[in-house]
Amino acid sequence: MYLAQFFKTAGEPAILKRSLKVSLIVGTILMFINHGDKLLSSNIDATLVIKILMTYCVPFCVSTQASVSATLQSRNKAASS
Repeated sequence: MYLAQFFKTAGEPAILKRSLKVSLIVGTILMFINHGDKLLSSNIDATLVIKILMTYCVPFCVSTQASVSATLQSRNKAASS
């Protein structure tokens, strides 16, 4: 039951919007830190593209997990009051 509730909450527009914003900001910073030299030297291949996409996925997943956990915890406290 918790997993279904987690994914339902994760799909809420406010959480998705927040996670996307965090992913774009943090992912871009991390992408330039980790892969900027290769991008500037135009040394781009399929492996680099996959690594860059993963660089954006990590902050998206972390932000989503944190938002969902906080939302569910808040709702459970409100329901038990």
